[in-house]
Amino acid sequence: MPNDQSESKGRPNPQHNIKHHPMHIELWEKPQNVTIIEGFPGLGFVATIAIEYLLDKLETETIGKIWSPDLQPMALVHKGKVMQPMEIFYSKKHNLVILESFSGVEGMEWEVADALVKLSDLLKAKEVVSIEGIGAPPIRKAELVAYYSTNQPEKVKLLERAGCEPLVEGMIFGVSGALMIKGEDKLKTSFIFAETQAGLPDSRAAARIIEILDKYIGLKVEIGPLVTQAGQMEDQLKDLLNKVKEQKQLKDLKDSSEAEYIG
Repeated sequence: MPNDQSESKGRPNPQHNIKHHPMHIELWEKPQNVTIIEGFPGLGFVATIAIEYLLDKLETETIGKIWSPDLQPMALVHKGKVMQPMEIFYSKKHNLVILESFSGVEGMEWEVADALVKLSDLLKAKEVVSIEGIGAPPIRKAELVAYYSTNQPEKVKLLERAGCEPLVEGMIFGVSGALMIKGEDKLKTSFIFAETQAGLPDSRAAARIIEILDKYIGLKVEIGPLVTQAGQMEDQLKDLLNKVKEQKQLKDLKDSSEAEYIG
């Protein structure tokens, strides 16, 4: 039974008892009847790699951001541009909105799901497509298995033709799990999960996601470059993730020191 452990391992987390602020959505353009693709850092960083690759291959522009004072105060500079922790991009050609997140949202999953529901409402989205890595069996098959879950019966055949198997049993954590619950009666949603065993970035699983999205949405994006550039992309992402981890450790240490002082 596949088990998505991408954003939670079931251990108690003190952050879960903290009351967080609602997420703020800022949009300076509001295209309508769009398809939204979202994916957050998780198991194998499959969604992170896939979304970064889509943004690299599609012609997009930034149209907004999702923000909260509870997010880690970190500015990422990429190709000379300051990236937002959660940035909203738009492809006019495909009428496609892509949400990219470099920020961890552990403990804020419900707030993020609420923001996605609101974003979908603001843009009158036709569908929200969530992509994610999912735990694979110990023995990895030659071809990665991908699963789908959708609340749209009319999309089942298309998802299966794109190469997905139905997710019949499983536990979905993190933003994907929260969105499954929050969006069940409010949104048209499809979830696509690619198997991964890796604790580190898995470009092969990300390529599987891209391949499925290409067939499902008709993006006409090549996956060859993602496969051949996998090592380089993984090294860059590992370096970024290490920096994020270091900053989080410093913040946790600072917060711990302040708590001891107050107590």
